[in-house]
Amino acid sequence: MNNSRPILFFDGGCPLCRREISHYQKIDREQRVEWIDIYSHPEALAPYGIEWTDAMQRIHLIDTQKQLQTGAHAFVALWSKLPYYHWLSVVCRIPGLVPVMDFAYSHFARWRWKRRSAEACELR
Repeated sequence: MNNSRPILFFDGGCPLCRREISHYQKIDREQRVEWIDIYSHPEALAPYGIEWTDAMQRIHLIDTQKQLQTGAHAFVALWSKLPYYHWLSVVCRIPGLVPVMDFAYSHFARWRWKRRSAEACELR
């Protein structure tokens, strides 16, 4: 078993994403997660073969087994490492729940990306 920290890639140029990730980072006092802002450091994706536009459109996490998780699966993996959220990752073990969450997240992520792309933000 690999004891390394999971790596979460997030859009640090998005105010909504920054606010949510900042909350998670504050409660990650034991630094169980490596947080990488791909807006500021897009080169960090290359070693994992992840395209920047893909990572900007949907949350990506490399778990402790070096497996790529995206969408709701990434959130569940993240929550399992965070205090106050670990219980939520346990609830997500209910059969069929994560696919439903991922369906909802996919719609939200598309909306966020369209809104983000339409803003005056300078995207790479």
